[in-house]
Amino acid sequence: MMEEIAKLRVLLPHWIEHNGEHAAEFRDYAGRAGKVKDQLLAAAQLLEEANARLEDALVELGDALEHDHA
Repeated sequence: MMEEIAKLRVLLPHWIEHNGEHAAEFRDYAGRAGKVKDQLLAAAQLLEEANARLEDALVELGDALEHDHA
């Protein structure tokens, strides 16, 4: 179990960063996506909400993200 927790402490920041990159990309494309703009913006919002839960998990594991890149 401790090995899995250690892996999560490494994976969670990676997943959070990756989701953030996708959310930014979705928002960027939304500006030129025509009729699917709202869907892209909604998807970006869902990724940001998922990141909030992933950040909560990371804090629960005893780690915290540095927010200097946010």
